[in-house]
Amino acid sequence: MEYVPYVQLKNDMTHQLKGLMTKYDLEDIGIYEEEGIRDTFYMGYTVRKDGKIYMVNMPYKKDHYGRLALQNQDWTIQFEDGESKGYQSLDEVFSHINDH
Repeated sequence: MEYVPYVQLKNDMTHQLKGLMTKYDLEDIGIYEEEGIRDTFYMGYTVRKDGKIYMVNMPYKKDHYGRLALQNQDWTIQFEDGESKGYQSLDEVFSHINDH
């Protein structure tokens, strides 16, 4: 498990926002962050597509220095009426969102 500084991960994700917005035809996109239980931290994107809001994230493990390491490569989509898990790529995530 490789830990990276939080700021580095957030900057990397921020640099991808415009490209993701264009690629997936999104109305809006931003960074999503949520503290989990104990050392779990969720990071990903909040997106708006077709007037609906989705939180798309993956779980990270946070060490005592605040660095993050990806726990697993599964994306989770949270939406108004529930959530869906187990997506291996953003292409899979947005395919599901387009069908939702």
